[in-house]
Amino acid sequence: MKKNKVLKIVLFGPESTGKTTLAERLAAYYKTNWVPEYAREYLQKKWDYSKDACSLEDLPIIMKGQSNLEDKLLEKSNRLIFCDTNSVVTQIWSETHFNGYCSKEILYNAKNSNHDFYLLTDIDIPWKKDDLRDRPNERIKMLNIFKTKLDQYKFPYKLISGSLQTRIQKSIKIIDKIILKS
Repeated sequence: MKKNKVLKIVLFGPESTGKTTLAERLAAYYKTNWVPEYAREYLQKKWDYSKDACSLEDLPIIMKGQSNLEDKLLEKSNRLIFCDTNSVVTQIWSETHFNGYCSKEILYNAKNSNHDFYLLTDIDIPWKKDDLRDRPNERIKMLNIFKTKLDQYKFPYKLISGSLQTRIQKSIKIIDKIILKS
């Protein structure tokens, strides 16, 4: 790792697999920042205002909002930053919710993601309903889609399973090894 480079770790996986909680806990452990999911706030406001779900037109806005939020927090981060999502998730969401369609802009950003490592969160924790989650019966399918995309792009990752404490411990071991190598 070059001096002043911040290692970007993405918490990656289907809905309701503990990404936000893990990002928060890891950021606290490493005394750095985590990037919340821009889409969650954006789409929750849309839902609260008009009961409208995500549209294709929302996806480029979400991707840019996430990138801007990450850039803003990156400047203030200490050696690591934990990203609750990234453009690869936006690509997957587009393809799974809009009959395989994904814009060229989102595809480009996903394929050229500059994140250093992915922690793929397993579906071995209970699914929790909220206004935005919509695939409780497709968890295995969605996990396979997320894993396949990481393999397709040859992005480095490890599957993180188990209780929250187990996930934290496994993640710390993986991240410490990455830091030592850099």
